Amino acid sequence: MSDIPQYEQTVALQSAVFHPFDGHPAMPAQMNSPFYYEPHPLCLEARRQALPLIKALMQDETEGKMFGVLIVERSEDGACGYLTGYSGQIRGRSDWPGFVPAVFDYLQPDGYFKQHEAAITAINRQVEQLEQQPERLQALEALAEAKREAGNTLSDMQRTMFEARERRRARRAEGGLTADEEAVLIRESQFMKAEYRRRKKQYAATIDGLIAASEAYEEPIRTLKAQRRQQSDALQRWLFEQFQMLNAQGERRNLIDIFRDTSLRVPPGGAGECCEPRLLQYAYAHQLRPVQMAMFWVGPSPSVEIRHDGRFYPACRGKCLPILRWMLGEEKAAGCDTAAAQQQPAAELPIVYEDADLVVVNKPAGLLSVPGISEYYSVLSIMRHRYPDVDSPFTVHRLDQPTSGLLLVAKTRQAYRELQRQFQEREVKKRYEALLETDAWTGADERIIDLPLYSDPLNRPYQSVDPERGKQAKTLVRYLGQTDGHARVALFPLTGRTHQLRVHCAHPSGLANPILGDNLYGLREARRLYLHAASITFRHPRTGEPMTLTAPAPF
Repeated sequence: MSDIPQYEQTVALQSAVFHPFDGHPAMPAQMNSPFYYEPHPLCLEARRQALPLIKALMQDETEGKMFGVLIVERSEDGACGYLTGYSGQIRGRSDWPGFVPAVFDYLQPDGYFKQHEAAITAINRQVEQLEQQPERLQALEALAEAKREAGNTLSDMQRTMFEARERRRARRAEGGLTADEEAVLIRESQFMKAEYRRRKKQYAATIDGLIAASEAYEEPIRTLKAQRRQQSDALQRWLFEQFQMLNAQGERRNLIDIFRDTSLRVPPGGAGECCEPRLLQYAYAHQLRPVQMAMFWVGPSPSVEIRHDGRFYPACRGKCLPILRWMLGEEKAAGCDTAAAQQQPAAELPIVYEDADLVVVNKPAGLLSVPGISEYYSVLSIMRHRYPDVDSPFTVHRLDQPTSGLLLVAKTRQAYRELQRQFQEREVKKRYEALLETDAWTGADERIIDLPLYSDPLNRPYQSVDPERGKQAKTLVRYLGQTDGHARVALFPLTGRTHQLRVHCAHPSGLANPILGDNLYGLREARRLYLHAASITFRHPRTGEPMTLTAPAPF
């Protein structure tokens, strides 16, 4: 039997990176924005044709991968076809046949990167060996024990001193003290303070000696760590300099230069390895005119992010936006042509309750709570126009743009501060209703989902489940039955994290059933996000009267 892996046998006759279409399909005139798009029919066809190649590559993978297709036109003969690529590496390789290669392949076994990476790995081993020295561990344990003993003893002495002081105060309060008795009380106080200072000084000397003993082991470790950090930073900089990104004019800029003027200042790890820059780099280097691109997930979802097999996704903004701005040009890469910007403002903003202190509105789906970067029209802008003479209306909390339902707006600063306090102390109770993508429901009709959420600054607005960096997020879920083939649930957020309800419904460790119409974490398309803030309970900011307001879900 051949030693060639099964995948390589499968693609042996398909190793060409340019995959031509049959005939000459009608090509779009302009490149789409990779940050907001509906997949063009040619991208759908390219994915269909590429899937056998992709499935062969992914057959033994336990976690999925982001793939992309780029529709291109060959300059030499006008032939139309597509390129396909993937982000990062698969089984340690970024050069599998049939896919565009990495912009810079730094994984060559004997290359510069691997040699210097091996040197850094050797330092890691040295650090681990030094950290595990029995003598060092004994010295650290002795230091820790001395600190514990000092802390406990001095704490006990402080407590004894406090109790003695209280007894002296009580005795003096009784009156009738003789001069000799007063002298005894004073000597007791002086003795206890002196004894405390003596023991404190004694422990300090002991601890200083143990610190000095442990320093003999810590100094070489610190030296190695500093050496490792210096070599790692130098290797990372070298790597970013090797990523020479092309644009349509054939000009090149490395990642250091591309990210210099961004808020990050330096490229984040993995920059340049996503499939979008790879696809464009290959096209520009081989005189292929980019026409349309689309990215999609293949395989099981990772444990942190929510990704659905076959779902199309936009490019990440943290890593890709600065790079694609250079490669495509500012206008095409900006991705500002969002559905939100194209949407017409809501004709009316229904008011559920109003008095001199606050107003509660029933926000329609698609309307912003506060002005966005590219849109001014919002609940707040409407309120400011409607109440020009009040102190200034303040939105006390927010709802996601696609979420409908009850939203509190304060008319005075005093009302705003009090309602904010109630939110911060979790006194406000909210109830949402949602339809889920499927009618699947197993287990108890009521459950609590507790999944910590982390907002990755490199991939906003997506939230990920991250036990280490995430903030606690808890949701009470109550099953309400079925509606037209969809499970209907009531959602009670016990914390208030961004996208909490959407992630808790979609994540495999949550309900594993996304909210219908969720274009970030779901799979099925729908006319809207079927999530509605149906009830809110709070205390009136001036009178303290408990208030519960409701607005039935419009679905």
